[in-house]
Order: sequence, then structure tokens, then C-alpha cells
Amino acid sequence: MKFTETKIKGCWLLEPTVFGDARGYFMESFNEQTFQQGTGQAIHFVQDNQSYSTKGVLRGLHYQCGEHAQAKLVRVLNGEVLDVAVDIRPESETYGQYVAEILSGENQKQLFIPRGFAHGFVVLSETATFFYKCDNFYNKASEGGIIYNDAALHIDWQLNDQELLVSEKDAVLPTLANAKKVW
Repeated sequence: MKFTETKIKGCWLLEPTVFGDARGYFMESFNEQTFQQGTGQAIHFVQDNQSYSTKGVLRGLHYQCGEHAQAKLVRVLNGEVLDVAVDIRPESETYGQYVAEILSGENQKQLFIPRGFAHGFVVLSETATFFYKCDNFYNKASEGGIIYNDAALHIDWQLNDQELLVSEKDAVLPTLANAKKVW
């Protein structure tokens, strides 16, 4: 497994070693010991989530606050998405900045997003199955979000606005400046 820290400290891109032949492939998608050695972070995941979406579906930008904050390890089982993580840690030098990575069933890349980030993705392929591990259990009362098209963030979602399919809930999220505070 190859580990590359992104431009935002604590956010890592993981590229598993894939062993393929005429029959298909095998890879180790997660190993706690390898993960801790590669990132220097002791994370214990407690919940797995999976979603299926069609082209243009944009989910996010979501986060959990306080004691219910979540670190996530995200990947795409099939299809392709643009995955985005926004640093919302108030004390961070990179507050308000984001990383964006293409994750797909083909490239098998994963993104580790530490606590203190808002997260979202948009489906670029006809369909996509998205999978992620969380280090804390979901708590509805602690959820927060940021509007996907916040002008202060300048996120290029790689699709035009007419192609985006956003839930009613996500369409009315506040800007980063007006969002519920993380801590």
C-alpha cells in the first residue's frame, strides 16, 4: 500500500497494491497495522457505510460535530466519483481549503479524511457504489453541513450545475461562514 499525504496535513491518499491476472485481481483494501504505520495515526473504525448513486448525484458537504466527529476512509467499489474533503478545523493553517481526488473502481484509490473535515462527492460515471469506514458512530443531533457551491470554497465539481442532482436537505445547507461549528 502506498500512502501519500495530500496538501492538507492529516488527509491521506492510499493506493493499494493490486495483484491481477487473467482471472481478475486481489488486493488488501484495509489492514489496521499497515494503515497506522503508513499514516502515523491510530484509528479504529467502528462503522461501514455504502451508497449507490447515479451520474450527477452530489452528496455533501457533511460532517459530525464535537464528540461525535468522524474520521473516514472512503473508496469507490465501482464507477467514478470526484471526492472532496474541506478542512473546517478552526485552528488549522489550511482552514477552508480542500482536497479533491478522483476515486474509482478502476484506480482503487482511497482517501483518508480525519476528524474536522466536511466531506462530499459527486458521481462522474453513469453509476457508482461508494463505500466508507468511520471511526465513530453516526449521531443525527451532531450532524452539520456546508453548501456544495459555497463561493468562498471555489470547488470545481467537474460537472455543470444543470447536471448536478442535490437532495433538498443538501441544497439548503449554510455556507462555511454560517455553518455549525465543528468543535
